[in-house]
Amino acid sequence: MTTRVQRGRLAVDSMLDEFINTEALPGTGIDQAVFWQRFEAFLANNMEKNKALLLKRDELQAKIDAYHKAGGSLEINTYKQFLSSIGYLVEQPTECKITTHNVDPEIASMAGPQLVVPINNARYALNAANARWGSLYDALYGTDFIPQEGELAPGKGYNKQRGDAVIEKAKAYLDAIIPLENASHADVCQYKVASTKLIAVTSSHQETVLCSPNLFVGYTGNPEKPETLLFKHHGLHIEIQIDVTHAIGKTDTAGVKDVVVEAAITTIMDCEDSVAAVDAEDKTLVYQNWLGLMLGTLEAKIAKGDRTLVRTMDNDRVYTSPKGEAFSLPGRSLMFVRNVGHLMLSDAILLDGSPIYEGLMDGVITSLIAKHDLLKRGKFVNSKTGSVYIVKPKMHGPEEVAFTNACFGEIESMLDLEPNTLKIGIMDEERRTSVNLKACIAAASERVVFINTGFLDRTGDEIHTSMLAGAFAPKAELKARPWIHAYEKANVVTGLACELSGKAQIGKGMWPIPDQMANMMQAKVAHPKSGASTAWVPSPTAATLHALHYHDVDVFAVQKTLAEIDFDGIDAILDIPLLNDKPLDDDAIQNDLDNNVQGILGYVVRWVHQGVGCSKVPDINHVGLMEDRATLRISSQHIANWLVHGLVSEQQVDESLSRLAVLVDEQNKTDKEYIPMTPNPESSLGYQAARALIFEGTAQPNGYTEPLLHAMRQKMKATQTQQ
Repeated sequence: MTTRVQRGRLAVDSMLDEFINTEALPGTGIDQAVFWQRFEAFLANNMEKNKALLLKRDELQAKIDAYHKAGGSLEINTYKQFLSSIGYLVEQPTECKITTHNVDPEIASMAGPQLVVPINNARYALNAANARWGSLYDALYGTDFIPQEGELAPGKGYNKQRGDAVIEKAKAYLDAIIPLENASHADVCQYKVASTKLIAVTSSHQETVLCSPNLFVGYTGNPEKPETLLFKHHGLHIEIQIDVTHAIGKTDTAGVKDVVVEAAITTIMDCEDSVAAVDAEDKTLVYQNWLGLMLGTLEAKIAKGDRTLVRTMDNDRVYTSPKGEAFSLPGRSLMFVRNVGHLMLSDAILLDGSPIYEGLMDGVITSLIAKHDLLKRGKFVNSKTGSVYIVKPKMHGPEEVAFTNACFGEIESMLDLEPNTLKIGIMDEERRTSVNLKACIAAASERVVFINTGFLDRTGDEIHTSMLAGAFAPKAELKARPWIHAYEKANVVTGLACELSGKAQIGKGMWPIPDQMANMMQAKVAHPKSGASTAWVPSPTAATLHALHYHDVDVFAVQKTLAEIDFDGIDAILDIPLLNDKPLDDDAIQNDLDNNVQGILGYVVRWVHQGVGCSKVPDINHVGLMEDRATLRISSQHIANWLVHGLVSEQQVDESLSRLAVLVDEQNKTDKEYIPMTPNPESSLGYQAARALIFEGTAQPNGYTEPLLHAMRQKMKATQTQQ
């Protein structure tokens, strides 16, 4: 039974109340009574404003539905005029320049990979925080970037032929990134530092230097026999590690045991899509882990055989410059925190007996916790410029950005922070934001540090917004249509027009297949080539490999070539990716349905039964895909759309659900925590949640999955408590 503590008009879950009063508040300089008084006033001032914004979403959707139901024209000028007439499409500012100050270089002036991890999983959070530096040897050896067949197959023990291929590939990258004059790094038998320069001695006893000597920026150990050599290229660091006693180093002519690259320079600690946090207990864990990250005290115990390892946050890395001066580099990724959006209510705190908006709660509590970093109370410092970086997802248009901007100002006041301490990352993942992006940036021009194309949620919103316009094309075809390419391009061009370059990140979305690094390396170089300064990757290993793309491409040079382009892409973005007259045979329809259903079941059953918000889910072909609520939103809305337009029947969907539940159970049979859906799916909460997401999909607010998932997970937790 939930117990609550009364704090004025607020009734706070006792677990959350104790955490805030005994862990989050002490050391911030804010009196407990004053905090709760200010929190109450903040909520009282903003609850109705939040509600009104959600009502506007519903009103706009109802008008769009009515337009399509009446056969409204999709001719672009007529369609745009309609969207303008209802206030969906607003007039964009002629000029918008962000004025954000005190931004850390990882965001403002560096380009590199970005991780997004569920903050309620301490091990994942620590892995991501520590993914600032990654072993290139490990990343090459452990993935399919080096072919894994024949004599290069990894095997159970160390495969020397594979190891040799890894070393050859790594040294080829060194030749490309930090080339030597008239020699290859593969020919080096000794590195040494002399007269502020790096000297490489080849196997023929010839001395050579770097083609660009200024790329060498530091070392550790004796200059004559350095232990590490540090280089900087395109703003990112690379480290050659030397140890002639190491198993790998003693087989290398130069004693090189590894090449380490600066990888995930930023990480988003996620309270949202990748997290299943449905009550005060879950939210308290989320906040505790964020506090642990801010103080540098977070730990995770990991069992390996008969040993237990304790994982903590990595220390900074200390070097000597070529001139003999000591300096250090961060050992950890710079952390954002992603709050939840405007939609969901939480009963962790009640105002006058009613649940509050979770996004408002997140804004206050995550900012309160981050104040410990601003006061330098932790073992490490996250932001050296005194900023707090908050990604705000699922905002619909400039009014909602303006509301968030105003809330951040109020939070700064209640926490005694300087104005504009709280920075905002705008997720360009809703259609109304995409078509009004410049106005959205203008609404928070003093805070913006990040815009990002979230093509997964963006696709889900595309389907729901135009649910009644017609049947959508098959899911795999949606990414090939003009709208998404225009959306991706317009995001970069608009960001550059608003002068984000050098002040803020312009980001791209996730590579969803963590086991296919060879394909990732072919595909994801497109992101820096597009002018994006960061892009999401699914793991620290993927971050290590993706970092190589930022050595291949000078992103800031690319951005300069794009700065004068005038492109809003509106006409193409509003080109709804419908099936139109393209025929689909029965097999194609069934295959698309089965693929969607299998993905829904595989994700939802873990979410509802186990509280896993993000995981690698095998698809219908047993390929592991990273799934979260955004991918679920696409699949459920896609089937809902085909039901509305008669491409599939309810009976056909139910048959697919029943048949594929058996497959999903089989795919998860080795998971000891897994709760099967069969043989009685009607009694499985996970199965029922998946079914409801499809058949009630058109009624879900903007097609979001959270309301149904939260309700089913809460029911599951209540059942488990009773047992």
